[in-house]
Amino acid sequence: MPQSGANSKIRLFYDFFGEDAIANTAELRNLGPFCVGGQGSAEVDAGVPTIAGFLSGAGRITTTNEDNHTTLVGTQAGFDVGLMGTIVLETRVQLENLDTKEVFIGFSDIAPETLSIETDILSAATTTITPVASDYVGFYLSAELTDDEDWHAVYNGGTTTGVTDSTTVDLDDDAVAGEWQILRLELTNDGTARWYIDEELKKTVTGAVSTTTNLALCVGVEAKGAAIETLDVDYISVKANRDFTV
Repeated sequence: MPQSGANSKIRLFYDFFGEDAIANTAELRNLGPFCVGGQGSAEVDAGVPTIAGFLSGAGRITTTNEDNHTTLVGTQAGFDVGLMGTIVLETRVQLENLDTKEVFIGFSDIAPETLSIETDILSAATTTITPVASDYVGFYLSAELTDDEDWHAVYNGGTTTGVTDSTTVDLDDDAVAGEWQILRLELTNDGTARWYIDEELKKTVTGAVSTTTNLALCVGVEAKGAAIETLDVDYISVKANRDFTV
C-alpha cells in the first residue's frame, strides 16, 4: 500500500497556552487535538482552567467534589499498538497535594465520555490492584494504596498477565506536591511497555499490552472523597505511526 514518508507519523501536542476549558460543560468537548471528558466532568465545578502566571502554559485538570468523579484529557480509541507502534506518550505533571485522589496516565479500551478510573479502568486497596478494564497500560497513583505517593506501572490485556500485587509494580519514585515530573510511556509493536520518569527508565514489561485492541488516551485525576481534586499539566504529547492498512 502506498505510504507517504512525510505524513507517516501522528503527532498530537497541547501545551495549555491561553485556553480555558472550564466554562464548557458539554459531556465531551475539544481541547486542541485532545478532548476533555470523564464521569462528572460536565459539572460546572469541573474542567481544565489554565494556571495564571505560568508563562509557558499549563492547565489544571479539576474534578468535582464527589467520590469517583474523574476529569481527564484524552482521546477516543484510536491507537493500535501492533499497527501503530512505537507509540510514545509524554506529559509533564505536578500535584498540589497527594491526598484523597487517584491519577491514571496512559491508555485503555474505555471511551472518555463518562470514564471513572475506579469504576472503569482499575481500583486499589492497600497493596492490591484490581483490574476492571480488559485492556490498560500506564502510570497509576492512588491514595487508597499503602504506598500512596508512589507511581505504579499498571497493565492488563497483553500476553503477560497484569500484576495485582502493587508492591511488584511500584516504581519507587514518589510524586512530590508542587514538584513537576516528566512521565513517558513507550509501547512497541510487540506489546512491550517501558515506563520513564524524568528521563530515567523505571520498568520494562514484555507483552504488557494487547497488540490488537484499539486504545484511548487518558490523562486523568479522580476524587476519592468529598474534596475537589486537581492534576496540573504542562503539556501532553503523543507520537505514533500512521496505520496505512485502512
